[in-house]
Amino acid sequence: MNKFIIETVAAIGMALTVAAPGVAGANEFKASGTFKGASDHITTGNTTIVKTSNGGAVLILDSNFSLDGAPDPRVGLGKDGKYDASTDLGVLANNTGLQVYVIPASVNIDDLNEVYIWCKKFAVPLGVASIK
Repeated sequence: MNKFIIETVAAIGMALTVAAPGVAGANEFKASGTFKGASDHITTGNTTIVKTSNGGAVLILDSNFSLDGAPDPRVGLGKDGKYDASTDLGVLANNTGLQVYVIPASVNIDDLNEVYIWCKKFAVPLGVASIK
């Protein structure tokens, strides 16, 4: 296993322990993807969704995540080019770096295939990652 994968797995485990206590032992991989910028914004980096033992999941923005900045950025999910506002996971904590967002059990991630960085103020995508 290469050094990058080992460091990424360790960072995810640490992030889960800090951001989602009680789910750190759950590590069923669901999907991952890479961001592409939207609406004239630069959004890059990888994202991963991991299912948890409590029926929910966590969304991880990897350490290489970056957004060039925008007003009111949010994290959420969607399908086939359409953002689903009911999946809003909250305000983007930082414009760069490793971040973890808890996806409630009420959100069926099996029905969704995109991760969004969404500008709530202007109702436009800032970045979209197709997840597989």
